[in-house]
Amino acid sequence: MNPTAVLAPETTIAIIGAGRLGGVLASALRAAGLTVHGPLRRDDEIPTADIALLCVPDSAIPEAAAAARRSATRVAHVSGATPLDDVDFSIHPLQTFTGAESPDVFHDIGAAISGRTPADKNTAEQLARTLGARPFGVDVAHRAGYHAAASFASNFVLTVLDAAEQLAASAGIRGDEARDLLAPLLRRTVDNWQRNGSTASLTGPIARGDEATVARQRGAIDETDPELVPLFDALADATHAIARQKAAV
Repeated sequence: MNPTAVLAPETTIAIIGAGRLGGVLASALRAAGLTVHGPLRRDDEIPTADIALLCVPDSAIPEAAAAARRSATRVAHVSGATPLDDVDFSIHPLQTFTGAESPDVFHDIGAAISGRTPADKNTAEQLARTLGARPFGVDVAHRAGYHAAASFASNFVLTVLDAAEQLAASAGIRGDEARDLLAPLLRRTVDNWQRNGSTASLTGPIARGDEATVARQRGAIDETDPELVPLFDALADATHAIARQKAAV
């Protein structure tokens, strides 16, 4: 990949889909100096463009792509898991979006790219670099697995944090205070994981082999928040596996 390759300034892009990501992408590409149409709603007329970028639900991609073909030279989607059956390439920014981000939100984040042909993949790479992102290739066969990794790192982490907030509330710590208190622990854990990986970074009673404390934790959860016991058991089992790896090192 050519680290200096970006889209030509005269490139025109039509953003299809007026959701959170569509609006942020339109702002970022305009800030990069490109001509951007949209974000357009799916029933809007699509003007002639070099690239139609579909920011629509995965189930809507086939219909949106068929409509965009009439106006765009290349059609792409931003889905992480959907194949390229209906488009020429895909770019999936590896980030979570609320729709209120500034145009520089893409700077230095990863962007998974795939393309039907080398030329399509090159266009996807150029689009990522125009946004300031770092493109990396994911082949079509592994797109769903890659997207599952992203869900574990973002969506499922929020599921665990919601459980932590519930348990803190049961211990008498209100939600906003619990988030303030737990956030530094979370950030240090993520920093350690980024530097050293999960095995080297694991601490706590399971890592120490302190099963009595683990049992007390489970008993407390069963008493105050029994609906969280299955989640605790599943996470404890997975964490025991990491601990065994740590002990074997």
